[in-house]
Amino acid sequence: MKPASLSARVTLLLAIVCLLVLGGGAKLMDWRIDHELATRFHSNLLDQARALGTVLAQEQATPAGHIVTGPVGDDTWYELRCDGAAPQRSNPPPPAVPDGWPADVDAKPRYARLGHHQHHLDTVRLSFARPGSPAPATCRLLFVQDRHSLDELMLAFDWILALGPLLAAAIALIAVPLVVRRGLRPMSALVNHMGGIGPNAPGQRLAPIGLKELDPLVARFNDVLARMDDGLARERQFASGLAHETRTRLAELRALAEVEVRYPSGRSLPDLLTEIGSIGAELEATVTALLLLTRLQSGLEQPQWQLLPLGPWLERQLQRQQATVAARGIALASEGRPPAELHTDPALLEVIVGNLLGNACAYAPAGDTVRLRLDERGLAVDNAAPGLAEADLASFGQRFWRKQLPHAGHAGLGLALTAAAAQVLGMALDFRLDPQQRLHVTLDWHAAVTRETTTP
Repeated sequence: MKPASLSARVTLLLAIVCLLVLGGGAKLMDWRIDHELATRFHSNLLDQARALGTVLAQEQATPAGHIVTGPVGDDTWYELRCDGAAPQRSNPPPPAVPDGWPADVDAKPRYARLGHHQHHLDTVRLSFARPGSPAPATCRLLFVQDRHSLDELMLAFDWILALGPLLAAAIALIAVPLVVRRGLRPMSALVNHMGGIGPNAPGQRLAPIGLKELDPLVARFNDVLARMDDGLARERQFASGLAHETRTRLAELRALAEVEVRYPSGRSLPDLLTEIGSIGAELEATVTALLLLTRLQSGLEQPQWQLLPLGPWLERQLQRQQATVAARGIALASEGRPPAELHTDPALLEVIVGNLLGNACAYAPAGDTVRLRLDERGLAVDNAAPGLAEADLASFGQRFWRKQLPHAGHAGLGLALTAAAAQVLGMALDFRLDPQQRLHVTLDWHAAVTRETTTP
């Protein structure tokens, strides 16, 4: 199916608007013109009737009793009835009379419209006192006039007012497509430029056109392109990191097997199996971390909320780092007092705290002290980080990102898991590098506690 044309749509809408607006205006003007013409026609009709009635009544009341026919024409008729006198009519008499004549006539003029064969008649009837009569007498006059000339004038105005909107709509149908196509040239150029932008040409952006309607669209499209480039860069980095981690572990297993087959080291089978198991455990840890990260970021992993006694739980987290602390010659100090209980998911909180403590102990230089500070709002971990730069903080949380050479069991997924778990639990996570080159990581669980306690 052929797609609809924007110029055709604008043309159709503009033609409809022309018909509605101009047609409505023409209808209003036609009503006003017809009303004004009819009012003036009735006023002229009444003036003629009164003049004719006065003349006829005076002549009828003369002492000689001489009665004349009165002024008549091809399109004017009358009938006069005065008390005590014979009716007086035009020659020829009126072709039609309204219902009720002459019974329901008084001093107030009464108008009526009559149809008689090919004639369209307007009538006025009124009563008045006959002047010059010795005895009071009332005269009733019916004045009839053909309104053919008035109808022709109204019809001419109707045609003029009807053709105006139709002519405007016709002009719109012819001229608007040309004008719209010319006005849409910047959009056509924008579409052509968009055609050359894609994943294979990252970094390209649209230049502003200078039009108020299109520049916001260009800005939004450039934002989408920037997010697309960032997403593609992250996905490429993720794919490269995953391939590297998997290939490294598999290469270690293959090299170990080939070396033992060709050049037996003489190690015992339990030693070989232990090393193979260690490599497999690292690969399994990477896959498990990726699966958990995927579930967290996709919303499949829902928190299991419960009250967690923080004191004993934090003590266990610190005990798990003692082997790393002793092996690397660093110190681990804890200060402050956490809340007695925290409404959270223990498993996800363990992912967060375990990774923060594990990274601090794994990457702190020898002789440093890793400090854990606790209070009612959250916890903070700081350690010396001489190799970090301020720009590196923006990469924290990216999958497989590592500043230093990887340590055993670290695949660059810890901070990504930490950020994803903190987001699921509604906790704020912040990284800061101070002038003394110490990395400060703050976990604010107060916002999560407030949200859970206020949720109905």
